[in-house]
This record gives sequence, structure tokens and C-alpha cells, in this order.
Amino acid sequence: MIEGHGDDTYKYKLIKMNFSSNIYAHADHSALNEHLKRNLHLIESYPEPQPYKLKNLLAEKHSIDPSCVLVTNGATEAIYLIAQAFRNGIRKTKTPSFFVKHPTFSEYEDAMRNFCYVESKSAEPHAGTEMLTWICNPNNPTGEVTPQDQINALLAHKDTLLIIDQSYEHYTQSKLLTDEAAVQNGNVILLHSMTKNYAIPGLRIGYITAAPELIRRISQCQPPWSVNALAIEAAIFLARLSADRAGSSLVPRLDNYLEETERLRTTLDKIDGITANPTQTNFFLCTIQNSTARQLKAYLAEKHHILIRDASNFKGLSEKHFRVAAQTPKENQALVQAIQEYIKNLNT
Repeated sequence: MIEGHGDDTYKYKLIKMNFSSNIYAHADHSALNEHLKRNLHLIESYPEPQPYKLKNLLAEKHSIDPSCVLVTNGATEAIYLIAQAFRNGIRKTKTPSFFVKHPTFSEYEDAMRNFCYVESKSAEPHAGTEMLTWICNPNNPTGEVTPQDQINALLAHKDTLLIIDQSYEHYTQSKLLTDEAAVQNGNVILLHSMTKNYAIPGLRIGYITAAPELIRRISQCQPPWSVNALAIEAAIFLARLSADRAGSSLVPRLDNYLEETERLRTTLDKIDGITANPTQTNFFLCTIQNSTARQLKAYLAEKHHILIRDASNFKGLSEKHFRVAAQTPKENQALVQAIQEYIKNLNT
């Protein structure tokens, strides 16, 4: 696990605007907070060894059988459980190789190396080999979405187990693989993050959907009581709340939010010395020409109490890369002005 993930506010005395995490920072959790206050007694007992109520609720939401769902302590636990479950091969015959397209979330590669997998240079498996292929869709940190035809091409390889991390699925309008399709296919695992959807990163709650035999194999590696009682209760409350409100979440309307993201991106891209790359979600990757991301991050944090993500520790990126997740229009404008000020100071 690398140091330097987003949302490292603990390193600074005061951060007023947080662009460093791929989560909307202004979700209204007042209803959730009141609900958890009324249910604090849950900490006095063990949670369910497996969160069956939440599992059934998620299965109903996705129109799949509960045997196709595994609730995890965030999507990150799911990543390491998958690596452990298939360390002896998809068919339990030999250690498979793995493929990760960089830049992307570092934990895929870390989990694979932790269980002694060997990395492949190509997503195409060789004859007689097995491969675990990881895709973040939409991808962190680029915001790109892998087209469905490319997904289908990978699924055609029956010696490939395709793991698609859809943690940011609620922040894009692009077409993604459905849970029903994943279950029917049999060689794909979908990762979901309630942390991202409901902007509750401190509670660590996620889940996997896949064919029952894959879920059974992964669940054998998961210790009991992996997900704490308050996280389970919060997830059930939010899932029911979302269903009651016809699928609404705690972030702004997606079309409005993505429109504001694009406004921020194009505005930053017009700054001399800054390039802001196209995106299909609420965050995007930038580069700075005459400085480094580390220096820009330090300036913004110290002078303006603004936090961005130094993306230089993503494999395949450089010291000049940083990532931004759109927030409110007022905060977005403050970020633009602060970066303009930094660039101006560089040139004087």
C-alpha cells in the first residue's frame, strides 16, 4: 500500500476545500447521523458474521440472487480477498499471471504482488495460461471509461478472470457492465463502493457481485465480522433511502455535477502552464509545466487551505501530474483563482 492517497487532510492544520478525494465533499448526512445516533446500541453486540440483511437488499436492487453478493469492508478489502482467493489459479491448478493497465489504483498491483502473482505485459493471455485482469471503470485517476466492446473482448477469453472496479459508477453517464450480465458471464467480478456512492469514506463499506461459485470462493478468505455493525446499519439505511427517492444519492444531480466538472476542467485547461485532460466522470488528471504537483499542492494547502491530489505516485505518471475532483461552483472558482495566482508567481 502506497502513501499519498487522496484525502490526506490529517497532514495539514486547516483544509477548507478538499479536491483531493474523488468524492463530493458536501453530502448532506444529517438524516444518516440521526439514524446512527438512534442505533449506537448496535456496538454493544457482534454484527452478523455476514451482513445478510444488507446482502439481500443489494441483491434485490440489482435483480440477482443473494448468493451472487458479498459485502466487504470497502472495495479495498474486496481487492485483497480476490488476490488471496485465486492465488493458486482460477481452476486451482497453477498461479496465474495478472494484468493492470497503468495509471490506475495502486492496490490492484499491491494485492497481486502480496500473493506472489507475476505481472503480464499484455492483457492477452498466452495459450494455456490463466490471467487476472484488473480494470477500474471509470478509471482512477484519469476518469476514462473503458468501452463496452473492449470489455466484451476481454470476457471472450475464458482463461481470463476479469475484475472490474466500478467504485465510481454513480459518477458517470457512460454505459457500464450490469450485475446481471456479470453473474451470467461467469468469469467477471464487479466491485462496488457504497463509500463513494454515499460519500462515507470513513465507514468502509463495499460489495462484490459475481457468479455464485466465484462469491463462494472469495468469501472463504474473508474473516467473520469483517464489516462493523454501524457500517452495516448505515449502508442499509442509505440503500433504502435511495430506493425510496427513486435512486437519488447524496451528491448533486449527476447531469448538473458533470456539467460543473467540465466547466472546471476547461477553465483550468485555459490557464497557461496547466493541462486538464478530458474525463467521463467527476474527477480528472492535470499536469503543470514549470513546477511540480508536490510544490503546487503545498502552496495551495498552506496559502489557500485547498487540498489537491499529488498524482506523481501513480505508476506511469510523473512529478507534474495532479488530480482534481469537482466540488461546488464557488469552491471550483476558488481553486482556479489560486492556481492562476501560483502560475503568476512562477512567472514573476
